[in-house]
Amino acid sequence: MEARSEWDGLVAVSRCSSFLFERAYMDYHQSRFEDVSLLFRNAKGHLRGILPANLRRAERMVESHGGLTYGGLVLHPEATALEVGEMLAQAAVFYATECGAERWVYKPLPYIYHAYPADDALYWLFRQGAKLTSRAISSAILLDTPLPFSTLRGRKLQKASKSGIEVREHEPQALDEFWKILSEVLQTRHDTAPVHTITEMAYLMDAFPTRIRLATARATDGSLLAGSVIYINAPHVAHAQYIAANVQGRETGALDLLFHCLLGEYAGRCRYFDFGISTEQGGRMLNDGLLFQKEGLGGRAICYDTYELTIGRKNEI
Repeated sequence: MEARSEWDGLVAVSRCSSFLFERAYMDYHQSRFEDVSLLFRNAKGHLRGILPANLRRAERMVESHGGLTYGGLVLHPEATALEVGEMLAQAAVFYATECGAERWVYKPLPYIYHAYPADDALYWLFRQGAKLTSRAISSAILLDTPLPFSTLRGRKLQKASKSGIEVREHEPQALDEFWKILSEVLQTRHDTAPVHTITEMAYLMDAFPTRIRLATARATDGSLLAGSVIYINAPHVAHAQYIAANVQGRETGALDLLFHCLLGEYAGRCRYFDFGISTEQGGRMLNDGLLFQKEGLGGRAICYDTYELTIGRKNEI
């Protein structure tokens, strides 16, 4: 319990963090992952960093983190670059000797989630010979100076505004309705399913009521047209975890109105709005239509990277 409290305490003050690293979020699917997370202390016993990680034993591989969009070191504000190098070197040796791992997959937190510069680990990954194995493109908006909507998105916005569509910034009771639309869209358009089950998402929304919100757009008859599950990593980033609209919603521009309202809502609360990635297969396949839509709303590219490091009994920095 003490380690859990220390862990969450560092997440709260770190210069590079997300509420996804809180143990209550990480542990909701703990039965699926063998946790090998680490805490790093300096010579005085002060906590300087933590590392969310899991072991895929059969593949002799450690991931940071396989159950999250990203992972990597979460650093105390006073942690230095040399300390970060030592953390990575010690972690590599630990995973090789204690866990039998031969590979380490590392997914650093994108820079827009940094409260203060925190690219230390990228340098040391380079020094240890890590290879960039995946680069997914996401689209983000700088909320204090957003780009205008494209002409097409502007016309859709006007159409939606005139149609009487109502946007609700948080409607958790609509999760069942939204999940049906989301599941149908993902199945018919992408032959896939949501990463979370509806039971998991309901649990997470209940556990993080101020951080996970369901925004909706409804027609004048009250029917649901579109929605988005928003993760609020205040005060830095609001992230669209899921986005979906039914046929009527797409025809009426419901998502354009929804995001117009959300961008205004979060402008005073967060620095960035992140629409999420528009790629598959580790970034090697680009969904041009999805990217076109997000860029039409003012989003521009950031990257979600993945590195892989071969580890052994001794990893020099």
